[in-house]
Parts: sequence; structure tokens; C-alpha cells
Amino acid sequence: MNIGMLIICVVGGLTGLISSAYLLVSMPVIIVWKIYRRIRLGYSLYQ
Repeated sequence: MNIGMLIICVVGGLTGLISSAYLLVSMPVIIVWKIYRRIRLGYSLYQ
């Protein structure tokens, strides 16, 4: 396999992995933060 193609595959794979991991972590954190603000401060969940 060509070294250039291998580098492109690795970079593309890492980009997909990092973006998936970010979504997997950030969505629950945002939901918990909004629920905390709703309970503690009385803000709306939609702000």
C-alpha cells in the first residue's frame, strides 16, 4: 500500500474517532448541566 494513502487513511480514521468521542462525551455532559441548572437555579431547559 502506498505510504501517502496509508497516512490519509490514518488521519481520516483518527478524525472520525475523535469527533465520535467528542459527541459521546459532550451530549450527556450538556444534558446533565442543563438539568442541574434547572434544579439549582430554576432556568428553563431550553435556554
